[in-house]
Parts: sequence; structure tokens; C-alpha cells
Amino acid sequence: MTQPPSNQPPGGFGAPQDPNQGGVPPVPPQMPGQPPQTPPVPPQAPGQPPAQPPQAPGQPPQAQPGYGYPQQAPQPGPYGYPTQPAQPAGPYGQQPAQPGPYGQQPGPYGQQPGPYGGYPGQTQPAYPAVPAPGGGSGGGPFKNRTALVAAVAAAAVVVAAVTTWAVVGKGDDQEPVVANPTTSSSSATTGPKPTESVDQGDGSGDGDKGGEDDLNAARQEGEAKVNFLTANDVDLPRNGSEVFGPWIVGDTVVKAMYKGVSGYSLADGAKKWTVDLPFKLCAAPAQPGANGIMVFGYEESAKDGAKCTMLQQIDLKTGKAGWKKAVPKPTGLFAFSDNTLAIGGNTVTAAGSSSAYGFSLTDGKQVFTGPTGDCKPYAYAGDATKLVAANQCRTADASKEQHTVSEVDPNTGKAKWTYKLAATWEVDKVYSVNPLVVSAFQREQKKWSIVALNPNGSVRSEIQGGKDKYAPRCGGGLVIFGRNLQGCTGVAASGDTFYMATDTDYGTSNEVVAFDLKNGKPKWRSKAPDEQQMTPLRMEGGEVLVYVAPKYDKGGAVATIAPAGGAPKILLKHPVSVSSIESGFFSAGYAYGNGTFVVAAGRVSASSDAEEKETKTMMGFSK
Repeated sequence: MTQPPSNQPPGGFGAPQDPNQGGVPPVPPQMPGQPPQTPPVPPQAPGQPPAQPPQAPGQPPQAQPGYGYPQQAPQPGPYGYPTQPAQPAGPYGQQPAQPGPYGQQPGPYGQQPGPYGGYPGQTQPAYPAVPAPGGGSGGGPFKNRTALVAAVAAAAVVVAAVTTWAVVGKGDDQEPVVANPTTSSSSATTGPKPTESVDQGDGSGDGDKGGEDDLNAARQEGEAKVNFLTANDVDLPRNGSEVFGPWIVGDTVVKAMYKGVSGYSLADGAKKWTVDLPFKLCAAPAQPGANGIMVFGYEESAKDGAKCTMLQQIDLKTGKAGWKKAVPKPTGLFAFSDNTLAIGGNTVTAAGSSSAYGFSLTDGKQVFTGPTGDCKPYAYAGDATKLVAANQCRTADASKEQHTVSEVDPNTGKAKWTYKLAATWEVDKVYSVNPLVVSAFQREQKKWSIVALNPNGSVRSEIQGGKDKYAPRCGGGLVIFGRNLQGCTGVAASGDTFYMATDTDYGTSNEVVAFDLKNGKPKWRSKAPDEQQMTPLRMEGGEVLVYVAPKYDKGGAVATIAPAGGAPKILLKHPVSVSSIESGFFSAGYAYGNGTFVVAAGRVSASSDAEEKETKTMMGFSK
């Protein structure tokens, strides 16, 4: 890709997230290159498309898990202007090359994705999409909020994005390519809880051992030990529940599900504490704040369509519940938007399509209200010191949405700088806050770009993806008309370098590619071992921390790659004997800390109560 002229803005914000709710649980996503997982219930349901390549224009896309572009749930346009859902391209997705988000001439990546292509933030088709709402004022199609939300929840059931896509821009070969580049008055309480069924790997646990009396019995020399394997102990609703986390804080791993947040011992998986919530969890930041402080969002009631407006602070180190409060109820056409949460500095933000607020992470005091003028923030991303806002701006032309990115003061919400994106471009994800790396896409033309911004908000570079395929996995839970900006695996950034993993077929090694943020060009490539797939998780002491996915004959692993590249250095080599268990977690989430790696199911669901209690939920490895 070429860097845009200094007076040209780039792309914009807001892909729909992966609602995991509906008549049946969704088809599970998979790690890049892994064989499709087996869902806990039959994936097909009336109205669900079969697993086939995309059909002709106008027909619902049909694709294998992890591929293709699904129909999108309707998204709110600027100040109530509805946008059209993404439409499938032709049988092979071939379209003339299009200009990128910076107003440049068409580059080699400007073509539409083919039958195995897409753009970031996409999710897999499970049900036909709801037609986009029509325009108009007054009550109109949004008059009945409950009916609309129910329709969206029932018809837009999609799973975490594991889509492959191509970077919009210009590469060295100058040839066109189609590459496949998340209170009520009742207080939360802590106290002894029945421990989740645990197999500690020594034959003494009562959890599902995957057919083995001792998970470590077949461990070979040099392989890590299995600390624990837990099974579900929560009575869930019929459609199961999304899982938030896992997060490792000290010697505790924490995950949240349904109406509770629980901490488990890294050593043996025993439950250490639980904080009960009165209603269903609905939001969580990507990572806890300083000293392990986290704020969770839960619904305001048990009613269908209840809003995600309640906040509960929890100290993840101790399991102590702190302050709780309600987010002010929004007003306006899109007042039913769910809040998404982010932590930046000592501030936790709650934002939706019509309102945004900042609260002190320490005491819950409201520290700011987002702007309410022509440009409004609808989502935030943050880290230990910075807070970034995604904004949607009113325009005279409803067909040309205007989005901007701002770094804001976490204590006041005031913008330090604002970067304007090209009309109709949206920001899909913030891959990194510091350095700031943003994923943007153009919905109708299905174009995608990654741009790095300088500390003052000017363009630093645009990532040049070449002909490789990439597949960051960006979950985010059930967010109807809301947008999570953080929470992707498969990407990492530090200093002058951005890291992203290529996507290859199962049984072939993929690579982690390091891009120079000064010019967007690749610097080096590191190949995964043993025909396996590896994906960046985060930075670890200046190196890239990666997870190496298991195969049927190879165990998983945790490794690091040095800043200068080279072969991955294995930190933990997981036992081959448990590879089938390790690869079987539904929409898995990962955490590494204190010398321990944890893989956890991203959703727990089953077709019966008996199967629900046998569902494996979390597994830990250490030396």
C-alpha cells in the first residue's frame, strides 16, 4: 500500500459483532487452519444455509465455517440513518478494483474477496439476515424496539470472526489480487460456591477426563503438565451462554458467564471465589485495568430485550465486589443500542450508538459524558494510559457516513486530536492502542485496510498485506447495534512493529509476519513448527507471544518470537495425548501468565442438562 497524501483522510468504523444467541447455538469458529470444530448441538436449523460456497448476487451466502462473508445485521447510520447490510458478491466475488480508504487510485488489493474472502469483523452465516430498516422519521420501523431486537437476535445469529481477507492498497508486484487477508437493587455477593468439576491430571478429579484416568499419564519427556481440566457446573438457559475471559491475575484465572464471575486457582483449577450478579452478563472490557480491577456490564432486568445498563466493579485478585451503578439511559432513535465497555487509564467507558459515558474505575463516579453534537462517540478502546474514541458524524448526505477517530483524555472525555476518515469507511477494530493500529473497512464494496496513526493523529503508514491471507479472530459477544473495538487474537503491536499471522490450510505451517509501522512493509516472517498454525496473542517482554494450535498428532504450544524474527522459541509444549481435548473447546479464548497457559471455551451450550454438565470449560498447562 502507498501512504495517502497528508490531506486525504482514511477509512472508518463499526462492524457488527458476533451475536451468539438464538434458536440454536451457532456453529463454532475455529483457529486459522484447524479442522472445523464440532458444535455442542446440531448446527443446522430451519433457515440456516448449508455449508457451500457463496451463491449468485442476491442469494444468501453459504460458506464453510471460518470462510465467506455473511449477511450483516442492519447497522445504525449517522444519527438514525440506517445503512444497508453487506450484500454477497458474485460467485467468485470478482469486481473491478476499487480505491482504498484514502482516496487513492485502485491498488492491487482493491478487488472484492473471492468465495473464501471477506473483510475483517465479519462473522459466519447462520440465519438469513434481517432486511435493512427503511428510512423515514417518526415511529417508523424502529417504533417497536422489542420486536426489532427480537428479530435481529433471531435472524442475525453469527459467530466470532475467523474470516480471511485482503488489505486494500498497493503492493510491490503491482498486480491485482484476491487474497483472503465484550444494578438492580440486589448486591453482588461473594462466598463459597460448589467447585466446578475438576480433573487435576492425577486421576483424583471428578471432571470429564476425555477417556483417560490421568491426563498426564501419557506425557512425554519435555512436555508440559496438565494442571487441570474443568467441566461446567452452572445451570444455563436453553441456548447456553457466552463466556467472557479468561484473564490471569496473579495466581488466579478468571472467567465470567451467565450471572456470575469466578476465579480459579492456576495450580489446580479449584474455584477460589464467585461474584453472583442478579441478571445476565452482557459486556466486559477486553482486559482488566490497573491492579486487576474490572467492571462488568449486566442487564437491567430479566425481561426479553433488557438493556445492558448495569455496571459492577470486581477486584479480580480477591473476588471482592466493589461499586455498582446504572449507566444513564440513552434517548433518541437508537436508544436501544447495547453498551460496550472499555478501560483506558483509570476510566471505564460505556458507549452505544446514541450516548457515551466515562466512570472512575476506582469509585464509579461519572467523570464525563461524551459529546452530543454533530459527532458522537459510539465505542472506545483503551490501555493502561490512553483512551481512543470512534465517532460517527452527522452529514447532509445520508448515504455518505462520516467517521472519525480521536484520542481523548480519560479523565474528561475531551479530544486531544481527531482524525477524519473517508466517507462510507468504518473502523472495524482497534488492533493496538499504543502504537495505534486501526482496522477499517468499506461495507458495500467489501474493502479492508489497516492504518497506523502517529501520536498526533496523522497517518503513520498503511499495512501492505501482499498476497497472503490473514485471519484475526475478533469475537465480542452479543452486541445488537453496538460495537466492540478491542478483543482480537491473531494480531499484536509494539513500538515500530505490527504482527499478524497468515492463514493457511490445515496441515500446513502458517507464518507470523512483522510489518514495519514506519512504512507498512513486511520486515520478516517466522514459520510455525511441524505443519501447525500459530497466532499472536500479545506482547511478552518485548517479544511476540504466540499460541501454536494442536493437530491430531501434535500437541499445542506457547512460544515467543524475538523482535528480530527467527524461529519461535517454545515456552510450553503441550502433551500430544490431550491434543483432541485441547482443540475441542468451543470458540476458545486464551490467557498466559505466571508460567501457565489457559484455554477456555468461549461459549458453553449443550442439547441436554446431562451434556451441559459434562461440557469441558477450561484447561491449564504449566511446566
